Amino acid sequence: MKAYSPDLRERVIAALERGEQCQAEIAETFGVSLSSVEKWWQRWRETRRVAALPHAGGNPRALSECTRVIRAAVKQQPDITLEELCEHVAEVTTVQASPSMMCRELQRLNLPRKKSRFMIVSGTRRV
Repeated sequence: MKAYSPDLRERVIAALERGEQCQAEIAETFGVSLSSVEKWWQRWRETRRVAALPHAGGNPRALSECTRVIRAAVKQQPDITLEELCEHVAEVTTVQASPSMMCRELQRLNLPRKKSRFMIVSGTRRV
């Protein structure tokens, strides 16, 4: 989600300083949530700044420490499935990963996910 513009934040703070309306009315007037108005007002009183805070960065990747193990497993067995790779990483490093998480990690590492053309086809063919 994109941060609100500094201009909007400044106009909300100016309206709060004038004291002509309550916070709920100001929120409705400017089309923002009451929670945003309260947070902006508190930040203004404490720091005298209305600028948006920088992005915190999110959660760290669970598989970031397993890069060597993943690369070695894919090099040893290029046709390894995502499920097998998850099991292998769990055995070696005790880090539990889902197939979708492993797929994203393989993309980050630029490792192939396609299977060899020489594998035996499993299942039934469509006619």
